[in-house]
Amino acid sequence: MAEATSSSLQIKPPSRGSLITILSIDGGGVRGIISGIILASLESELQKLDGEDARLSDYFDVIAGTSSGGLITTMIAAPNQNNRPVYAASEIKPFLFEHSPKIFPPRSGIIGSVVNFFKILTGPKYDGKYLHSLINKLLGNTKLDQTLTNVVIPTFDIKNLQPTIFSSYQMAATPSLDAKLSDICIGTSAAPTFLPAYGFVNQDDQGRTREFNLIDGGLAASNPTLVAISEVTKQVTNKNPDFSPFKPMDYGSLLVISVGSGSPKQEHKYNAKMAAKWGSLGWLYNNGSTPLVDSFTHASVDMVDYHNAVVFQALGCQENYLRIEEATLTGDLASVDIATKKNMNELVKVGEELLKKPVSRVNLDTGEYEAIKNGGTNEEALRRFAKLLSDERKLRESNAQDGQDSN
Repeated sequence: MAEATSSSLQIKPPSRGSLITILSIDGGGVRGIISGIILASLESELQKLDGEDARLSDYFDVIAGTSSGGLITTMIAAPNQNNRPVYAASEIKPFLFEHSPKIFPPRSGIIGSVVNFFKILTGPKYDGKYLHSLINKLLGNTKLDQTLTNVVIPTFDIKNLQPTIFSSYQMAATPSLDAKLSDICIGTSAAPTFLPAYGFVNQDDQGRTREFNLIDGGLAASNPTLVAISEVTKQVTNKNPDFSPFKPMDYGSLLVISVGSGSPKQEHKYNAKMAAKWGSLGWLYNNGSTPLVDSFTHASVDMVDYHNAVVFQALGCQENYLRIEEATLTGDLASVDIATKKNMNELVKVGEELLKKPVSRVNLDTGEYEAIKNGGTNEEALRRFAKLLSDERKLRESNAQDGQDSN
């Protein structure tokens, strides 16, 4: 359990280097196993360069995550008693293998389908008790201001009907956001129809309280990459001294890795003729899926990737942006909550095979991901980005040491 008592960023500020480094992790429930495989590969490449103690939080100015991606974010950014990350990236997969079947206890067969249907009619599919207990045990009383690097975790406040972004960068201006990481994680994971909404009250250092009524951050940003970019851009615009050499909208100074958790292949489950007949129930549950929730989350994921790809390319710095996503999942693999051993093992295979696939971008005209010319494989791209991250860290350490020597 994380019980650090003070804030201690493990990374020197961007002002000591030449880049602003961002890691973004999508939501996706049990499909977070795919994200875990990708992150473990990246951390392994960093360890080859800088030693076995290297961790992702040592290299990224900000790590952003939504839903299960928010949980992974806290796992790799929250401090343990030794002020190192609670988990290494290589431990994400075994963590999800151990706990996912208890978070999403399986119900199979016709009876299971009937139970699931009536559960969605009368309340969330799962009660969330195991997840809440697990997260509280994992993170304890550790708060947002104690993470080893800056984090950004989107949620959605159902009372105010607007996104609430828990951001390390916003705590000075909005102290009420400095909440316990456990509360933030439970809130961002509260996927409608799957897990119950989560409310809590946080008190700042001045004794002022704020009430939060949260559901899954996927309603705000299932792919939180753009939120993370906006947060650092705001710091540049507001002339935060940690970002002093940089200019607003200078995407050439950003180094961004965006990790997906897989999305369904276009199976054409629905069409306008079908949807035209749906009432509230039809939109909530149809053909074994939740079309309303699916529509929100999938649209967000692809639009963010499309926007980033276009902007980075237009500004001539497309090599600074890497998106790794598997968009051909079908059947159980596309589900967020089928946590059988068989399905989780298949998700591992998906992640491992994804590393061998070419770097791709979404084409909104076709809905397909298309390989980038001369982009190499995702594994090769991660190796290249790891070298850039390692060089950036060494540059900052050197400049920081030179600054101390000159004093």
